[in-house]
Amino acid sequence: MLSDFIAPETVVLLAGAALTIGYLIIHQVMLRLMVLLGTANLIGLGNLLWHQSKMAVPRAHRDIYPMFQSLPPGDFRNLVQYADRKVLQEAIQVTTEGAPVDKLYYVISGGIEVVKRGERFNMPPNLFVGEVAYITGQKSAATTCLPAGAEVLEWDVATLRARAAKRARFKLAIEAMISSDLALKVAFAVAPHRNSWVADAQAHRSQKA
Repeated sequence: MLSDFIAPETVVLLAGAALTIGYLIIHQVMLRLMVLLGTANLIGLGNLLWHQSKMAVPRAHRDIYPMFQSLPPGDFRNLVQYADRKVLQEAIQVTTEGAPVDKLYYVISGGIEVVKRGERFNMPPNLFVGEVAYITGQKSAATTCLPAGAEVLEWDVATLRARAAKRARFKLAIEAMISSDLALKVAFAVAPHRNSWVADAQAHRSQKA
């Protein structure tokens, strides 16, 4: 929708211009069309309906939208348009403990290997990597590796932050997306063994599906 790409202030200005033009038109049908177009409430309602409609979900990402059920379709669309979706051709290290994070990942499929303070453990897919560093602006708390064949969404951190600084709704969408992920991790962080954490997390994901 128009307001997904143009700032709200611009939408209001366009609406006002349409109203003004409408009053200058003698042709009655065109006049009414321009006045209707210039009604900001109508534009806002149309944007709201589009934002909530699953038609807003990009065709290329409809298969993974169920993984982001907490996000309205419009917010999901705004986020994935800045993501690079790919299958890793080889194993890569995506974060390094104590180093800045320049990429944010969501692991669609494939395992996640984590090394933190000398301790190594594995985590299931359908989780973010680098989200804490993104939110806090701090360096990575762990070293994380993804295997060859893993499918991921990859965002450039600088691009996300620049976009979030300009659009409040975009910032809220990112925070909502990450908060859901963090809540899941915190919920199972009290498991006595990390193998139990993984089993519990996978069971929770299966119940949601």
